Amino acid sequence: MQITSPAFKQNARIALQDASLQKALGNLKAGFPVKRAQALERLPEFDALRDEARDLKNHILENLDLYLEQFESKVQQQGGHVHWCRSSDDACKTILDICKQVDARTVTKGKSMVSEEINLNEYLEKNGVTPVETDLGEYILQLRGDHPSHIIAPAIHLNLEDVSEAFHQHHHRPKSDDPAVLMREAREVLREQFVAADVGITGANFLVAETGSTLIVTNEGNGDLTQTLPKTHIVVTSIEKVVPTLEDMTLFLRLLARSATGQEFTVYNTLSSGPRREDDPDGPENFHVVLVDNGRSDMLGGDFQDMLRCIRCSACMNHCPVYGAVGGHSYGWVYPGPMGSVLTPQMVGIDQAALLPNASTFCGKCESVCPVRIPLPKLMRHWRDREFEQYLSPKAVRYGIGGWAFLAKRPALYRWLSLGANLALRLLGGKKGRIHRLPLGAGWTDGRDMPAPSGKTFMQQWQAQQKTQQKMQQEHSL
Repeated sequence: MQITSPAFKQNARIALQDASLQKALGNLKAGFPVKRAQALERLPEFDALRDEARDLKNHILENLDLYLEQFESKVQQQGGHVHWCRSSDDACKTILDICKQVDARTVTKGKSMVSEEINLNEYLEKNGVTPVETDLGEYILQLRGDHPSHIIAPAIHLNLEDVSEAFHQHHHRPKSDDPAVLMREAREVLREQFVAADVGITGANFLVAETGSTLIVTNEGNGDLTQTLPKTHIVVTSIEKVVPTLEDMTLFLRLLARSATGQEFTVYNTLSSGPRREDDPDGPENFHVVLVDNGRSDMLGGDFQDMLRCIRCSACMNHCPVYGAVGGHSYGWVYPGPMGSVLTPQMVGIDQAALLPNASTFCGKCESVCPVRIPLPKLMRHWRDREFEQYLSPKAVRYGIGGWAFLAKRPALYRWLSLGANLALRLLGGKKGRIHRLPLGAGWTDGRDMPAPSGKTFMQQWQAQQKTQQKMQQEHSL
């Protein structure tokens, strides 16, 4: 996946003018947030569970090496293999080597954002192995040569007619506007791939240290077929997904589906614990877990460690006004929305992704809905600080901040200019109190009117309030 994060502003402008995309994003706004709210009404202890999950994640991160080593030991005891990969290249080479060991030509894939992160599909194709996505959304995108725009609903930027057109072109069947017909068509085509695949590749939502198990949560069941039918199952996931026990895993499961889709539980929650045993009715002969670091270790103990608590529920982007307006592709890499605005600079560099942490209103909605209470606005501010420190900010921004700092150090001048600005904006607003066009503020007024100040400045109001409080205290003392 090509990195287009430096072109976020251009991407966003195009997205805002894309009628089809705006129609699809409208469906998002009326879907996941409403269902989440309804699910939370039925679980009064939800906020208490969030606190518990936050504290547990912090404990895991403080002891991450111990739990990962315990997980590795349990996997090996059950006949599986664990591969430690520091970078995307390491992970791709490891997976290709496993495929070569079993002479694989075709692999089926369950949904995995980590495989997108390491650009696995392209790497396999270049080396003679054909990957077939089996998650319906991912399959549609693969047919179109497209990439996910959302971490749990990858094709959310598409409409029904887009899917029908893609199926018509690749399956050579009549177009249909009936979702049930398109679903049956996809099942018929993918069944052949499930049976023919030499290797199955899935992600993992959680890794259980005490049992050496991996867990995937799905609503389609494709993940189960991907990991049980082929002779070799490869799990590709990241190091922060480990949890100590099965009981700990259930805590996160109570939060995950409710935060993501508004379900109490996803339809399928499947644990895999090593290769097939003699008395197992099905399962792979070979079981491999590929653990990807890709910069995550560098986040431990630093300003961005809190981001490693993320359980990939997508609640932050589902409620984000910026994501809701421009969609996921505008962010220019694998992870969109508020969580992507923190992760992408870490993984591709702040020099490539500096616009993302600036693409936020800082309304705080992302933090308020996060099931593990990640302070996303604070983390984005950390990236803004680093952008400024590395002289990556545009000159206009740097001069603007410098000018503000000059005034902030001179309170009398600051207050005098605030009074002048307040008066000028009120005059611009006219009788209606709305500013249609603002010099140096076209980015705001091109799309909406700016409310003119309706009264006194903050300092005037604060001083008046102080005087009132002092007067009340004097009267009370008398």
